[in-house]
Amino acid sequence: MPFWVVIVIVLIFFSGYMAFRAMQAERKLEQEFIEKEGMVYIQRMQEEREKREKRKRESE
Repeated sequence: MPFWVVIVIVLIFFSGYMAFRAMQAERKLEQEFIEKEGMVYIQRMQEEREKREKRKRESE
């Protein structure tokens, strides 16, 4: 088997490995972004709930 064929096969496997690592890193970034946005949403809901309770107490 020629040497260049071995090199091409090794490079194919290396490329697959790097693509796999990039996919994992991107998935991690997406998960962090989702968690961050979720926390922002929960915080807004809590603030809105506090505003409603405050208005309710003031109207009584």
